Amino acid sequence: MTEREDVRIRIPGKAAQVLEKLWEAGYEAYVVGGCVRDSLLRRTPQDWDITTSAKPEQVKALFRRTVDTGIRHGTVTVMMDRDAFEVTTYRIDGEYEDGRHPREVTFTPDLREDLKRRDFTINAMAYSDRGGLVDLFGGAEDLKKGVIRCVGNPMDRFGEDALRILRAIRFSAQLGYEIEPETLEAVRVLAPTLSKISAERIRTELEKLLVSDHPEYLRTAYETGVTKIILPEFDRCMSTPQNHPHHCYNVGEHTLVALTKVPADRILRFVMLLHDMGKPDTLQIDGEGITHFHGHEAQGEKIARAILRRLKFDNDSVAKICRLVLYHGYGDGFDWDLRLVRRSLNRIGLEAFPDLFAVKRGDILAQSDYQREEKLAAVNRWQKLYEQILEEKQCVTLKSLAVNGSDLLRMGWTPGREIGETLNLLLEQVLEDPRRNNREYLLEQARNLRG
Repeated sequence: MTEREDVRIRIPGKAAQVLEKLWEAGYEAYVVGGCVRDSLLRRTPQDWDITTSAKPEQVKALFRRTVDTGIRHGTVTVMMDRDAFEVTTYRIDGEYEDGRHPREVTFTPDLREDLKRRDFTINAMAYSDRGGLVDLFGGAEDLKKGVIRCVGNPMDRFGEDALRILRAIRFSAQLGYEIEPETLEAVRVLAPTLSKISAERIRTELEKLLVSDHPEYLRTAYETGVTKIILPEFDRCMSTPQNHPHHCYNVGEHTLVALTKVPADRILRFVMLLHDMGKPDTLQIDGEGITHFHGHEAQGEKIARAILRRLKFDNDSVAKICRLVLYHGYGDGFDWDLRLVRRSLNRIGLEAFPDLFAVKRGDILAQSDYQREEKLAAVNRWQKLYEQILEEKQCVTLKSLAVNGSDLLRMGWTPGREIGETLNLLLEQVLEDPRRNNREYLLEQARNLRG
C-alpha cells in the first residue's frame, strides 16, 4: 500500500490550518505517527504531530508564533492560539551513538525516507486531505491483524533507540496485539541494551504498560529478558513458589494477575506490581512443604522504595505507593469494628487509606478461591465502617483533635516533645471513643496528665 485517497481522517481545525498553510506555500505536509494510528482505530488522538518537506526556517517564516523546541533535529513548535503543534522536517537519521539520538540528521524532500526511520509500521503512516493516507510499510494491515512489527530490520530499529524494545511491549499491551516473531526475537537479543536508557524514559514506558488494558503483558518483558535489565526484582518473584492453600500461583504470576484486578490507576498498578517484592527474601518452607513469608510487607516496602527511587519517581508517589505496599496485608483476619477502623486510619493515614480497599481486593482476587468470599466480605465490612467514620466526621488524627499545641502552651506547657506526647495520649482516648473529642473534656484530661 502506498497512497489511499478513500481513507478520510477528521483533523481538528487548528491542525488542519497548519497543514493547509504549508500546502498553500508549496510544501508537502501530513499528520503523522500516533495520531494517524489512533484515528484509524477510531480512538481520539492525544497529539497531532506534523511532518513536512519545509525546512525549519521555512516553517518559522510561515507562522507568526513558533518555538525552536528541537530545531537541530528539524522540529519547530507552531503555536495556534494556545494550542501547540510539533512540525518536523522530513529527515534521514545518521548513525546512532548513544542508543537514542542520531549523531546528525539530514533533511530530505522525500516522505518515504522520513517514514522508514520510524519504529513500528503502525506508527509510520502519514495523512493529509490533499495527499490521502500514505502507508508504505503495511501499517494499516498490521492494525487489522493486531500485529506490532518494526519498520524494516528490527535489529536496526532497536539499535537506533533501545527504548523501542520496551515500546514494542507497551504498544502490545495497550492495543492487545501480538509482537511479530522477527521483532520479538530482536527484543530478546537486544534487551541488554536497555541498560543504556535513562531511568526517566524507562519509567514512562513502564507506567504506560502498567496502566494499559493488558498490564499482564509484563510477562512478555520477563520472557524476553527485559525485566532482567529494568526490573530484576520481578524476575526473582517469578521463581519464588507459593505452596499454600491461599495461593494458586507463584509470586510473579500472582503479581501479573493482581495487576488486572485493580483499576487502571498509576498508583494502584505500581502498588500491585511491588506489593510482594519482599517475598523472595522472606521465603520459609515448613516441614510439610508449606511456604511462609513472615515480614514480607516491611521488606517489600524497602525494596519498593529502592525501585521507585531508581526509576526517579516523585516523592509524593513514592510515599503513597510504599505506604500501601507496607500495609497491603494489614487487618487480615480482624473482626472489624469502628474502634479498629479508627486506629487503622490513624496508623495508615487518610491519604493512602481509600486506595487500600482496591489493593486488598486485587490481592484477594489473584489468590486461590480458598475463603475468597469470606475475605472479600471482610474488606466490604471494613470499607462500610470507614465510610461511616467519614460521614460522622469522627476524629482519627491530631489535625481534627478538639485541642492543639497552642491550647497546651496557654495552660503552661513549655514547647517541646512533651506537648506532642500529650496530644497523642489525648488522641488515644478519642480513638477509643470519638465522643471524647470534646474541648472541655480534653483540656481536663490534659490538666490531669500534667498533674
